[in-house]
Amino acid sequence: MDIQSLPISSSHRSKLLAAGYTSLSSLSFVSAPQLAEDLNIALQEAMDILKVASESSSSARLGGGNAILNGAQTAWDILSEEQALKHITTSCEDLDGILGGGIHCKEVTEVGGVPGIGKTQLGIQLAINVQIPVDYGGLGGKAIYIDTEGSFMAERAYQIAEACIADTGNTFLYHRKDFQNCHAQMHPNNFLANIFYFRICSYTEQIAVINYLEKFIADQKDVKVVIIDSVTFHFRQDFDDLALRTRVLSGLSLKLMKLAKKFSLAVVLLNQVTTKFNDGSFQLTLALGDSWSHSCTNRIILYWNNNERHAYIEKSPSLKSSSAPFSVTSKGIRNATSPCKRVRMM
Repeated sequence: MDIQSLPISSSHRSKLLAAGYTSLSSLSFVSAPQLAEDLNIALQEAMDILKVASESSSSARLGGGNAILNGAQTAWDILSEEQALKHITTSCEDLDGILGGGIHCKEVTEVGGVPGIGKTQLGIQLAINVQIPVDYGGLGGKAIYIDTEGSFMAERAYQIAEACIADTGNTFLYHRKDFQNCHAQMHPNNFLANIFYFRICSYTEQIAVINYLEKFIADQKDVKVVIIDSVTFHFRQDFDDLALRTRVLSGLSLKLMKLAKKFSLAVVLLNQVTTKFNDGSFQLTLALGDSWSHSCTNRIILYWNNNERHAYIEKSPSLKSSSAPFSVTSKGIRNATSPCKRVRMM
């Protein structure tokens, strides 16, 4: 049984989902004081939620319910959870459109493209947008940004946060009476404080940090996106044994998929490009080879079409292959309104 089916108020359901509680099993071992702290509610409210969850769980077991075996789920449970999950907007309507609303939680999404196409800009945008409050269509979560190339810019994140706050204000100013109170709490400093930044200088550090993430996220509770920029850099530079590299990367990808499912968060892997000899000519392709392509749920290619940036869904089990234009502006990722001043590279 999922949280959406609990007979509690919609605001409490939203707070549970935003805090990472998506099923009854996720409430099984949490105490009332901890739940009250995670949801920012009164202790009595937390006790009432746990009581309802316990009664619903017992009813499901006695009735033959959804959990046929311990840990098992029905396909209906899975679909219900997926439909209840929100997406992280990219701030580009056309791009959100082909993605089915934005970047999906509980999935690993790989984004690749040539240098300068906007991969890091998209990564920073997602780290900001994931913090949009639940009441205003966001996840109200925090972000982990793992930087292997030194390309993350705090000043740029501040600019994008300012623009995000302004856009939220323009959208909801006349739609919600309590917007002014919420908007007063939205400040770029708070957005930056909710981005946990790891600077990685070797593949051994990268392995160690990814192994550490499960404990870190469990302690934080409300992390909703993990961004690795880029996942390939140190593995291309420092690994000579390709067979060993494939095994190590396979293990890391399994850990990242587990994190996405367990904590209902999105994992976004930014990837570089390389050249591949095919049919008598060299072609651009994403780094780490064909085996790595199976390590993600969705694969998005960013490319130049004349002077305009485009995103193409190359692989996805639920989204059709399609492309959409986008722009990188002073405010961040936005709709393509005018051609970017850049020569075609792909």
